[in-house]
Amino acid sequence: MKNTPFPGYFISFEGIDGAGKSTHIAAFADHLKESYPDREVVMTREPGGTKLGESLRDLLLNEPMNLETEALLMFGARREHVAQIIEPALLAGKIVISDRFTDASFAYQGGGRGLSLEKLNALEKWVQGRADGTLLQPNLTILFDLPGSVAQDRRSQVRSPDKFEQLDLHFFEKVRQEYLRRAKSDPDRFHIVDATQSKDAIWAGLKSLNIILK
Repeated sequence: MKNTPFPGYFISFEGIDGAGKSTHIAAFADHLKESYPDREVVMTREPGGTKLGESLRDLLLNEPMNLETEALLMFGARREHVAQIIEPALLAGKIVISDRFTDASFAYQGGGRGLSLEKLNALEKWVQGRADGTLLQPNLTILFDLPGSVAQDRRSQVRSPDKFEQLDLHFFEKVRQEYLRRAKSDPDRFHIVDATQSKDAIWAGLKSLNIILK
């Protein structure tokens, strides 16, 4: 499936827990508001984004469950997110910035937990596919990449880690490798950030991204 051409622009931030994406996402949204004052910027997140999604977020991040149940709930929340928030905003010409999207499901449920990528591909097409044969995907995915050991040191400073943040280094290395596989398979969509850099260096790189709106 080809990506859907919307009048709006869709950006996702991705990376393993501890990679530092949350440090920059709000500032990046403010930067785009200043750069494109005629465009509304919508910030959202996954799991979450809608009332239903936020309710599911607490369950997904904290309750133990079967792997396939976890994936189905993730995509169920995503379907609501797409239908209620993302697609309407893109159709209205807005800029949407989401803290995680489908790449996270491939990385965490697929790479980290070992769920069949075939099943994830089917869910992606079902939830994000449209009648015209296109697939709703971000125009740009900013992937914060760094070794799992570095991210682990950062996660150790989290006071109340969720069930994913508590997982071991081996899990996060598998998550990272699936993120990198996704990036390699779709290089035109992904921009990889070396998250071992200083905050200032990362921010300078983000501000220099060439984002072309319709």
